[in-house]
Amino acid sequence: MKNNILLLLTALIWGCAFVAQSVGMDYVGPFTFNAVRCLIGSVVLLPVIGLMDRWKKKSGVSEAQIRKERGDTKTLVTGGICCGVVLAVASSLQQFGILFTTVGKAGFITAMYIVLVPILGIFLGRKIRPLILLCVVIAVTGLYFLCMTEKLSLGIGDLFVLICALVFSIHILVIDHFSPLVDGVRMSAIQFLTAGVVCGVPMLLFERPQIMDILAAWMPVAYAGVMSCGVAYTLQILGQKNADPTVASLLLSLESVFSVLAGWVILGQRLSGKELFGCGLMFLAIVLAQMPQKK
Repeated sequence: MKNNILLLLTALIWGCAFVAQSVGMDYVGPFTFNAVRCLIGSVVLLPVIGLMDRWKKKSGVSEAQIRKERGDTKTLVTGGICCGVVLAVASSLQQFGILFTTVGKAGFITAMYIVLVPILGIFLGRKIRPLILLCVVIAVTGLYFLCMTEKLSLGIGDLFVLICALVFSIHILVIDHFSPLVDGVRMSAIQFLTAGVVCGVPMLLFERPQIMDILAAWMPVAYAGVMSCGVAYTLQILGQKNADPTVASLLLSLESVFSVLAGWVILGQRLSGKELFGCGLMFLAIVLAQMPQKK
């Protein structure tokens, strides 16, 4: 129960982060928001790394075992940089999408990565279950009801977020490759640092932010950096320890539901009956995609 509560809290923090991302862009541009929040996230994870090392030592884990879990430095840095570059692209697409769509729709469309990851796995030689194909059909149907206008066109914001979901799927596959080889928290700190630097380049070229604008956006930026990147990531690690992976993934997928609720309660953004039906179909696909292979 303690693990489930931690994972539920993680999903709540991530869901509310969509609101912070939307509000933050009232003050600064998308690249500025991402650059600052990723750099904050990297800094926040540094004390977490120290605390977790101390906790391992108190638990009787030897220094040699800690070094083994840390992994090869070259692999750690390479993995962090690769993940950071992909994360910078995905989060930037998401930020631009949120400019033109509601946070609830953005949350559900982003969650499409859960269905897309197995599809992309085909290109890596992985087998795909028939259930996943059914999930794709259900998710695409849900996407139609959620995003398509009366003119049968996809909104520009929804399109950005849909491409973002595809890039997040690639991000998950990159993490899947490197995470067994190195310490996840250290790689994440490098990842956020890299993403912050990558987003910082177009920030300086195209947005030229003023320090007063960043300070004016301190609350949404701090929430996205400290809570979404630092606190939620740590809660996820603690919550998934000795937890059932299927239950963990189902609880974390509630992020999309919390994004709709947060957008409604905080920003007053409401979805029509047709859009809510689309959300329901997409959530059904997300849940089915995470069911175990056996019964």
